[in-house]
Amino acid sequence: MKNTHIKNILFTGLILLGSSQFVNADDIDLAQANNPLANFKAFNIHDYAIGELTGPGDLTANQAWLRYAQPLTIGESNWLIRASLPFMTNPVNSDNNHKSGMGDFNIFAAYMIDVGSPSISFGIGPQLTLDTATDDRVGSGKNSAGLANVLFNAESPIFQYGYLLTWQGSFSGDDARDDLNMGAFQPFAMYQLGGGTYLRSTGIMVYDFEHDTYTVPLGFGIGQVIPTDNVVYNIFIEPQYSIADKGNTWAQWQVFVGFNMQFK
Repeated sequence: MKNTHIKNILFTGLILLGSSQFVNADDIDLAQANNPLANFKAFNIHDYAIGELTGPGDLTANQAWLRYAQPLTIGESNWLIRASLPFMTNPVNSDNNHKSGMGDFNIFAAYMIDVGSPSISFGIGPQLTLDTATDDRVGSGKNSAGLANVLFNAESPIFQYGYLLTWQGSFSGDDARDDLNMGAFQPFAMYQLGGGTYLRSTGIMVYDFEHDTYTVPLGFGIGQVIPTDNVVYNIFIEPQYSIADKGNTWAQWQVFVGFNMQFK
């Protein structure tokens, strides 16, 4: 399952790249290819192939995400809107049988704050998660709202860093399902090797306040930025391993692969 997802994403990228005219990587700011607040429309395909879940049994899962980002100007204020739709494959019993379907839709709006440096992006704003899952086993059964805060520092052409910090709590939904009260912190670290190749680490730490459980994954991967006349492509693979966790159904280890497109 994991190899199939990785091959499909890379193959799609090669097809698109083959139909585009390449430009020199030195002609663009490669650091912005990994900036979640970059002033470009973007469409990303991400996949987490989870090789083992915490808890009893040898269970696997998969999370595929479609993400779209859109800069927006309202009056004199600048915003970045990001919408994410997951497609989940979760185990439903100890025999590792799975249920697949569309998960809960998430969107956040980050108000862009001028911090005095064009190389530093900082945004904060509301987020909303809607109960759009096609099955109880691939969604929370709740509608939730909260906040999102993003920072990306690209002052150095060699090393870029930042974070995505979110919190959300449920306000409506299926009364038979547990309430949702969850925070997540995703640090970004990118080290440029030259020619568009870079090293990366972007594991998402999550704390479930409702059940007092958590996961702390550490990732280390490699990516390649490929600029063309109209689109900047970014393909990467990043294995991640949990260095600390409490509770069941967190990823013990997983492989994160992605295919990002920024439209000029």
